[in-house]
Amino acid sequence: MKEKDSASGHGYIDMIAGPVVKAKGMRGSKMYDVVLVGTERLIGEIIGLENDTATIQVYEETAGIAPGEVVEMTGEPLSVELGPGLMTMIYDGIQRPLESIQKQTGNFIARGVNVKPLDHDKRWPFHPSAKVGSRLKGGDEVGWVQESSTVKHIIMVPPNVSGPVIYMAPEGHYNIDQIVCKLKGEQAEIPIKMVHRWPVRTSRPFDFKKDPSIPLITGQRILDTFFPIAKGGTAAIPGGFGTGKTVTQHQLAKWSDADIIVYIGCGERGNEMTEVLREFPDLEDPRTGEPLMSRTVLIANTSNMPVAAREASIYTGITIAEYYRDMGFDVALMADSTSRWAEALREISGRLEEMPGEEGYPAYLSSRLANFYERAGAVRCIGSGSKNGSISVIGAVSPPGGDFSEPVTQNTLRIVKVFWALDSSLADKRHFPSINWLKSYSLYLDKVDDWWKTSVSEKWLSLRNEAMTLLQEEAELQEIIQLVGPDALPPSQQVILETARMMREDFLQQNAFHDVDAFCPERKQVRMIQTILEFNELAQASLERGVSLDRIRSAKCRVSISRMAKMDNSDHERLIDGVVAEMRKEISSM
Repeated sequence: MKEKDSASGHGYIDMIAGPVVKAKGMRGSKMYDVVLVGTERLIGEIIGLENDTATIQVYEETAGIAPGEVVEMTGEPLSVELGPGLMTMIYDGIQRPLESIQKQTGNFIARGVNVKPLDHDKRWPFHPSAKVGSRLKGGDEVGWVQESSTVKHIIMVPPNVSGPVIYMAPEGHYNIDQIVCKLKGEQAEIPIKMVHRWPVRTSRPFDFKKDPSIPLITGQRILDTFFPIAKGGTAAIPGGFGTGKTVTQHQLAKWSDADIIVYIGCGERGNEMTEVLREFPDLEDPRTGEPLMSRTVLIANTSNMPVAAREASIYTGITIAEYYRDMGFDVALMADSTSRWAEALREISGRLEEMPGEEGYPAYLSSRLANFYERAGAVRCIGSGSKNGSISVIGAVSPPGGDFSEPVTQNTLRIVKVFWALDSSLADKRHFPSINWLKSYSLYLDKVDDWWKTSVSEKWLSLRNEAMTLLQEEAELQEIIQLVGPDALPPSQQVILETARMMREDFLQQNAFHDVDAFCPERKQVRMIQTILEFNELAQASLERGVSLDRIRSAKCRVSISRMAKMDNSDHERLIDGVVAEMRKEISSM
């Protein structure tokens, strides 16, 4: 077969192996350029180049395409469209809007369908901020539009662009393709529109990273009080099947005090993602009362969708998150799950006949994971202002059989600063969230302590450490009980067991589907843990006065303590004060 002329921007298919296609006649193309494969123009990305032969990973099903079909070069890397209209959208792994595709092709995504990620016809009410004559650089504000009821979308000068303003559009309604500003460049005018494109594998620039010091409040007691994550931090949620990874991430998406939520369903089962897609549009944002979707972007690339697009979905999501971070927002990104993403890497690596590493994963697994998590952080944004933004990345990990020693979990642990270990034995006991308090950890405790001291309580860290000591003592005592039985323990240690049980059942357990208990304010968390620890002190003092253990166990105040979690959040101070008064009176009078 005669080789195609590469100058024409076309090559031809030479070999097909699942999502991996090799094409010849591709001289002049570059790594990570997007190409259109075959007569159906399937979207692909160049992941290898040797002479005039390009190795391409195709983001759509390749069945039916044949050697000899044309491969068209675009000359551009895989990029996303960034501009007003991202909020409330549901995309696939390469930023194709699923709702628009459904209207065009029905319930099943047809191959080769090409739909623009944003609505280019919708006219947005643009409010200019810059003036003619002022000098702008990348990240500076040109104007803004109200993207949703809760998101003020800043129109920024794209990175790596600067110059004095020579034209500024007046206030009015514009679509994203219209020019709203012009800068005078060194050689030509630079038009600024409300939309621009950015390559997903290149992180967006920032001035500098800051040490994360403000906690991401999630309303989940075991996370906020015991193992907090800071805004701009990284966390992993590993757990076997049925331990509650997805529900935990749903809770974080619903209740965390981030400004923007980016939820990536990369490779999870379709029914789980369907639940997200059905539930999120109907949820109310607890902070604003508006629909939660008004500040959420969903990326759905389930296990029955093309493998290669699953690998790209992580980068699509983090690039959208960086865009909103650059506006000064705090963004929380949920990736569910990075194990499925790593499996996509493994499958593509196998198709490329690369040397496998541990358990068949490619040798570059750890560096790819690190590159992804390193795009999190609290930063000073580029631009003339003093905008600060953050991206908190929370990745679920699905180790086969719940084995935390497998490569994805171990490599993730080396990178992230917070580890929320889900435990199948706790899940079997219906203890949710099933986070094992003895295996989990957070490296942000000291960093967020100042915020807790100034905003909530000076005693937060000491209370948290005292509670952890209590739970660790319980674990040690349980081992002794296995040998000698509970009656062999002295009464003081049996009180520790009772208090630890209250800590587990009344504080650490939380009902994600209860109207009140689904979210617990930080002040209420401190009061609850303080009350349970005070019960331990009063009970130990009563023992010293000669009060029997049975009387302490039968104290009526224990029922009131167990009801604290479901007490009205808006009036919890008064209600918990009542519990404390009842507890002190009853135990002191024994």
